[in-house]
Amino acid sequence: MARFEHDDFPSSLYLDGPDESLKAAIIAEARHAWASACPESPHPRVFRAAEDGVEEILAVYQGASLFTPRELIIVLDVEGLGRSERAVRALAEGVARPAGASCVIFSESGADSARRTLEPLRAACTARLTAFPLARRALIAWGRRRVAREAVTVEDGLLENLADSCEIDPSEFFNELEKLLTCVGPSKKITLQEAAQLLRPISNADLIDFLAAVAAGDPMLASRRLGLVLAAGESEGSILFALVNLVGGALGGWARWRDLSMALGRRSAPGDLARALDALYRAEWAWKGGRADAVAALEQVTREISSGGAVPARR
Repeated sequence: MARFEHDDFPSSLYLDGPDESLKAAIIAEARHAWASACPESPHPRVFRAAEDGVEEILAVYQGASLFTPRELIIVLDVEGLGRSERAVRALAEGVARPAGASCVIFSESGADSARRTLEPLRAACTARLTAFPLARRALIAWGRRRVAREAVTVEDGLLENLADSCEIDPSEFFNELEKLLTCVGPSKKITLQEAAQLLRPISNADLIDFLAAVAAGDPMLASRRLGLVLAAGESEGSILFALVNLVGGALGGWARWRDLSMALGRRSAPGDLARALDALYRAEWAWKGGRADAVAALEQVTREISSGGAVPARR
């Protein structure tokens, strides 16, 4: 993470291991650091190995132009190449010959045993990180880094309490921490009392129904259900976080509602999902900066995600 912050990106990074939430967090940190270091090309190109060809991935990785001299490329579900040893070798050979200053990140989903067919690609990458579940001390350290990036101040003991309440489960810790950061107010401070209120369990059927309409691609139904969720008393920050989690899960990150994220992923291309995630971040930025009404911002991103890159669901 420190290397990322100093614009020291490897030409290729291979992520594997059992902890999917840590991989998603690492990719999120890389995205943020890249956007700061490379404003001429701040948005990553996202691919799925099973859907996008080796030629397309390498064309972006090895290509360059005066306008975009370097790119951040994220390749999810790289195990999708495992069925073709020829494709793995071709990708490995291309990765071993970088043509510019671009960075490619490969993310392999966890498995009970190592996928031997992917070893040439692992060996070709200049850096490799195996994501094992973090212990309590490491989780708290990660939390401090994350709140510092947002310039947020948390009350002493908050991160420790959060780690303990999550039973040292990294996925739950990352999830709850992002929810806190999404809901933080203009003061940029979070007290223990505020955290206890914000992190109350969400089991509201209205929220799940709303996300289901978004995932299915029905903007009219999603808009109506958004109104019901707001009327039921759910906070704007929690709804925004749920949408970020839904889209992030469709891109391969940790998802609270895995089935809904998978449904959204099936009907949307990776590029559409990446744009949807960017729209959510822009909505949060405009809302917290006082440039947009929170409810209006939610309504706008709900329409964008529900209708973008998909055929509306039949009633």
